[in-house]
Amino acid sequence: MSIHRAVPTNKEIKLDPKKMIVSKTDTKGIIIYGNDYFSEVSGYKESELISSPHNILRHPDMPRTIFYIMWEHLNNGRNITAVVKNLTRNGSYYWVTTDFEIKRDNTGSIKYFIAYRQAAPKNVVIEAEKLYAKLLMVEKEHGLKAGIAYLEAFLEEKKMNYDQYIEDLAKPRGFSTILFEKMKQLFQ
Repeated sequence: MSIHRAVPTNKEIKLDPKKMIVSKTDTKGIIIYGNDYFSEVSGYKESELISSPHNILRHPDMPRTIFYIMWEHLNNGRNITAVVKNLTRNGSYYWVTTDFEIKRDNTGSIKYFIAYRQAAPKNVVIEAEKLYAKLLMVEKEHGLKAGIAYLEAFLEEKKMNYDQYIEDLAKPRGFSTILFEKMKQLFQ
């Protein structure tokens, strides 16, 4: 199957804050399910998404360091939340706060990953853009290991780990938390 790689434009898609983008991938990141809103926002038909690597949505403004952290968590059996800038089929972009969960089979082995995405609030995007721009610069000049080291030092200065940083930055609070959890239950 030929994978369409979009050329980024500077057009942002505004997401409906009342809707959730949901996708499931196998343990290698291959899409096995996407809800209708996922297809609508991404611009890909369901038939184009299924069996494609999820990284077809990877925007070049996203540092490899963030994906390294995400995969490290997931492969070690730990759920994770991340702020991600995704690329659509036509080159537009959208920012999401994503909760990744791990689903296991009866033996406890990882069966698949499910991602629940909602529009990232503007204040979250502003903070992520600053950090991600710095990480991209470090990665370009010195590689992934330097990006990881920079992120570790950034978090150490804040006296937080990655999970605490994202929790502080992007997790819904109050009524939004209840609503988000209820929406997630619809897809389980």
